[in-house]
Amino acid sequence: MPLRHSTVRLPATRVFLADLTFPSERVQIHRTRLAFVHLDNVLNFSKIDRDGRVDGYVVAYLPDLVAVLFLRGGELVTAVSFTESGRSVLPIGAALREMKEEVERGELVYADAPLEQLAWMYQSCAAPAVPRFVDLDDPQALFPVLKEEGFSGILELISEGRVNYFRFENGKFVNGYYCAKGPELTVGQHVESLFDPGPDGGKPALVASVFPFSDSLPVQASTAMIQSYRELFWKIVEVAEREVPQEGKKRAYKLRDALAGVHTPLSVLGTPLDREAKEIVTSPEELTRALADWTRQLLQQLEIIAPGVAPQILKDATREQRFVLQKAGFYQQLPWSLSW
Repeated sequence: MPLRHSTVRLPATRVFLADLTFPSERVQIHRTRLAFVHLDNVLNFSKIDRDGRVDGYVVAYLPDLVAVLFLRGGELVTAVSFTESGRSVLPIGAALREMKEEVERGELVYADAPLEQLAWMYQSCAAPAVPRFVDLDDPQALFPVLKEEGFSGILELISEGRVNYFRFENGKFVNGYYCAKGPELTVGQHVESLFDPGPDGGKPALVASVFPFSDSLPVQASTAMIQSYRELFWKIVEVAEREVPQEGKKRAYKLRDALAGVHTPLSVLGTPLDREAKEIVTSPEELTRALADWTRQLLQQLEIIAPGVAPQILKDATREQRFVLQKAGFYQQLPWSLSW
């Protein structure tokens, strides 16, 4: 029985989310029901086989959204979503949860793509893309208008779900990435094909958007890293309370709440381990800064009450994770030197 596709559309357009198709260099897994795919193996392919250490993306077509997971060197680094209310950067944990909850109704595509293209795909949701008017009676007028404006950035053209990207600098076309462009077609001919009539013979479901150029694909802190730091947070609280009874835990909570406005991840790190923490988008660097700043201020306060206690708390609480924390630059942000 064929899977019934979602009828959800991109905001204020005739483009169905289920029709979105992105440019690719090679498709590793063509569109397949999620139930037929071992998701963990797909995402861990780079750890299993050197051939998996590629740049690319995984697209999950779910009933209410399209989630795109970005892979750099085979490692899952960040995610975005397309919904009927707009586009946004999506916490990796939330993307994986959505996919696993809709395994019976979802579909998946896994493809290789250049890192620059991945950065543009990400930026179209992070910026996000701003709609541009396209006159379907004279659609090719869009390019001369961009030239006259001296536009610099990325033009995204979606025609019948096919997503294409064009980079401009001061109104001049530089390069792009195109969905389903035949090798025999020039870029100009491919652009013309985007304005061909749709399957029903009418004007194509076409939408144009622009967003700033970026060649950066930011890395999100992984779900595993966030969980590990949550455990460290509570281990520090436990040891602090043991070393400075009635003050360690009280001051840890107070600082957590006071610093949450400065370091957003603290609200997650400080969620008790027996409760489900909210999912956030944060970088590994910000996660480390948040834990380090909270730790520094807590131990400095406890040093006033019990001089010399800070290094001992730090060593006892972080010993098992010290190599990970050293690599992350955690100890470098603290005023104490530790000898193991």
